[in-house]
Amino acid sequence: MSFTGVVPAALEVGAAPAAAVLQAIRVNGPVTRDHLATATALSPATINRQVTTLSRAGLIVERPDLVDPGGIGRPKNPLTLDRDKLCVAGMHIGARRTLLAISDLGGRTLYSHAVRTPREAAEVGDLCIQLRDLAARFSGRRLLWAGVAAGGVVDSSGIIDHPVLAWQRVPVGPMLADALGVPVSVCEHVQAMAAAELLLTYPREFEGTGLFFYARETVGMALTIDGKVHMPRQGAGSIGHLPVRAPILAPDGVATIQEVVGSAPAQRAAQRHGIEPHSSAIVDEQAQVLGATVAMMRDVINPDAIVVSGDAFAAHPDGLAPVQAAFDAATTHRRPLELSPSRFGIRVQESAAVVVALSVIYADPLAATD
Repeated sequence: MSFTGVVPAALEVGAAPAAAVLQAIRVNGPVTRDHLATATALSPATINRQVTTLSRAGLIVERPDLVDPGGIGRPKNPLTLDRDKLCVAGMHIGARRTLLAISDLGGRTLYSHAVRTPREAAEVGDLCIQLRDLAARFSGRRLLWAGVAAGGVVDSSGIIDHPVLAWQRVPVGPMLADALGVPVSVCEHVQAMAAAELLLTYPREFEGTGLFFYARETVGMALTIDGKVHMPRQGAGSIGHLPVRAPILAPDGVATIQEVVGSAPAQRAAQRHGIEPHSSAIVDEQAQVLGATVAMMRDVINPDAIVVSGDAFAAHPDGLAPVQAAFDAATTHRRPLELSPSRFGIRVQESAAVVVALSVIYADPLAATD
């Protein structure tokens, strides 16, 4: 199967044998075939077939240079991802800045930089040209796929409606596919961040449910189920409208979470009350709002794990502790649940940019490289 144009994102851990073997090599490599059989529960014959096919596709390589010279018996060549011949391109479109990135097959960033997010939809073509020029710097590698992560409403054809930017029906996916000449996948940015937690680090538990919360200048939430990010056909849902009590941050004491999270609401509240934006009154209330909102969604869904990310969660001098305290006070479930910070920290936008492309490859590596 040969993909062209815009291909729906696949934010999941693939279940097919080739996907299972590729994922196991990414997580455990360098690794021998014997270890792959243990990690995947596949038969040795199936492992050998998948290794041969993945090698021919250029996704993995044997590394005889890593054989232990002091080992006993016939040496077994370890396997690793081929990090030298392939790459993917990524774009994370934020409210203020857009991050452009090139990464290898394992998600290691080869180069990235941020540019101003255009306010006019007509300027989106410039972003595509900039990413094309960035990919051209790595002409020694084959550009396999590209991905876009963006706020707003994203459909499977790569068209974006972004209310914060006043974008309406902007065909980002088709424009980027034309500029790069490779398949492109597009998805909502918080969904992409949740996928990065599954696919670009040592794995969290794939089984069960998880919530991923992001809060910076905008807020969002994604749900993961058994190693797959939930992607509703009609686009991601929204939590920005959820009501919160915020006597200091909101003039009337009641607002939506979107209206009180971020630097702009803190600045406005500081001016009203004659205090500093980073004063304890403001950061304490923002932590309270975040903890209570996460608890509200926990009580509805009752996930097995919760991951939080974004500057708003890290804005308090005491870190995540005040948010956790507010969460513990607000939740109605008796089972204790610790909020886990994202493993990517300030690199969360970078990871979101490249995982959209990489996830398609890891979901079905043979189809993606055909």
